Order: sequence, then C-alpha cells, then structure tokens
Amino acid sequence: MILDETRVRFRDAMASLAAAVNVITTDGPRGRCGITASAVCSVTDAPPTMLVCINQTSYVHDVLHGNGQVCINVLGARGQELARVFAGMTACSMAERFDQCEWQSGRLAVPVLADAIASLEGTVCDSRTVGSHSVFFVRIEHIALRDEDDGLIYFGRQFHRLARAAVTSTAG
Repeated sequence: MILDETRVRFRDAMASLAAAVNVITTDGPRGRCGITASAVCSVTDAPPTMLVCINQTSYVHDVLHGNGQVCINVLGARGQELARVFAGMTACSMAERFDQCEWQSGRLAVPVLADAIASLEGTVCDSRTVGSHSVFFVRIEHIALRDEDDGLIYFGRQFHRLARAAVTSTAG
C-alpha cells in the first residue's frame, strides 16, 4: 500500500515539474512510429547528447530500440493536438498519427516534423533500464531550429503556451 501511495505522490510531484513537449519519432527496419514524451533533457554539449525516457511496455520502445535512430521534435504552442494524438489519447492508428501534419525525411531518414520549433536527429548510443522505463542516450547529429512559434509545456497535467520573449534591437 505504501508503494502505491508513494507512486501517486511521485506522479503528483512530477505534475509540478514543467517540461517541454516532444514527439519522438523513428523509422527503419522495425518500422515508423512516434510517441509524445516530456521526459527528455540534455546531457552534454560535447558531444551533443540528449536523453529520452520511454516506458518499456510501450510499442514504440522496442521499435525505437531496434531502429537506433530518432528525431526529438520539440513542439511549439500549436502542437497541443498533435501531442494528444502521439500520446495515444485518440483512436488514431500509428499511420493515421503521421497523417495529422507535415513530415519531412530527415538527414538520418527519420520523420522530422515540419513545424517543430526544434528538431534534433540522432543515434541511440547507450541505454539503461531504470524501473519501468528505458533511458535512451541519443548522440545528436543534426539540429534544425525555427523561431516562429511560442513553446509548449506540460504542467499540472495540462498543456500550456509558453510565450517566446520578444527580441529587442540593440542597434542604435
């Protein structure tokens, strides 16, 4: 009983931790798929490396592990519905999920979201099992940035727009 209570309290605490919303995509011998994830963060910039945590019971887990290459698509404020779709909150099949918006084939032949505010393509260079999840370490090989949209965060079990600060000119 205490373990269940601790899990609930931990999840409640994590709902207080604002996080960027990402769609992790892959394509390769195991097929094309994607999943919404907020358990994503930078590890180091030398070499550029990110970590992505995926539940081992997720269909995407084994596909991602088998393909070995991914794109971390950082969603902008307009990506709320897409986040729901790739989180499995709709009745869409995996193929239908990809029909919801425009994708490009990235340099590593993984799906890159055309309107992501950042797309980071990379290769899984290591993974660790921690409880129910795998922590995938992804060495980033290509980065694309867009600055036309506000950010999207997940906080309090809801999506929120995060306004991009206005750029002011310092030229005289």
